[in-house]
Amino acid sequence: MQMMDMSGFRLLVFFFIVSFLNSPLFAAAEDAGSIVKKIEENLNGKSAVMDIEMMVKTSRSKRTMRMKSYSIGQEKSFIKVLYPRKDEGITFLKVDNGMWQYVPRIEKVIKIPASMMLQSWMGSDFTNDDLVKESSLSDDYQAQVLRETGTEYELQLLPKDDAPVVWGKIVMSVSKQYFLPTTVAYYDEDDVLIRQLSYTDVKVFGERHYPSRWIMVPMTSEKKGHETIMVVSNALFDVEVDEAYFSKRALKRFSR
Repeated sequence: MQMMDMSGFRLLVFFFIVSFLNSPLFAAAEDAGSIVKKIEENLNGKSAVMDIEMMVKTSRSKRTMRMKSYSIGQEKSFIKVLYPRKDEGITFLKVDNGMWQYVPRIEKVIKIPASMMLQSWMGSDFTNDDLVKESSLSDDYQAQVLRETGTEYELQLLPKDDAPVVWGKIVMSVSKQYFLPTTVAYYDEDDVLIRQLSYTDVKVFGERHYPSRWIMVPMTSEKKGHETIMVVSNALFDVEVDEAYFSKRALKRFSR
């Protein structure tokens, strides 16, 4: 058989690349990336001011907290606890990948170290990492569409090499109507399901559809019966937020 010359080989490679770029597999990868970006845009907005109530349930107790949240994109956020009285005035600041807490009772600003990112936030089933949002899904994970129905996409997100993330895998169901997540399952590096977050009760705040109820349920046996519910009662998106909130000085200043 006569060997293929170089020009014929290059032509074959060209047609292979074109065929791959137009294949459903490649298109699905591109679609998954654009879906994740839309989700991030819809959840964060350019800025947001929210009134939030958090209910923490365990097998033995229940408690409720109320707080106010200010944020600009994913880079800056400030949270003030309004209730209960014993926690009133506790504030949290997140700027880029740094996180600080101010506790009025001891009049001290505390830096939250990277080693505590997976620790419980205010005794809830959310973590410090959830508040910091250190990882950007679109930047740190490679997304793939696992399946598609008439109403939802199911995405699998795997960490990119050397990405600073804490989860080995994330599986997310996404509403086609709103491009908002409906459920998010978090797995560790051994592919064990650790927790599941549900986004429900989509409401209209201004011109934006937003899930007003977030339910985090740990799936490990030691936390059986635990559940944390966050309810957004009011939200303003894409409004001007005072930059004064996003400095360490603001932790004490706005705690009053």
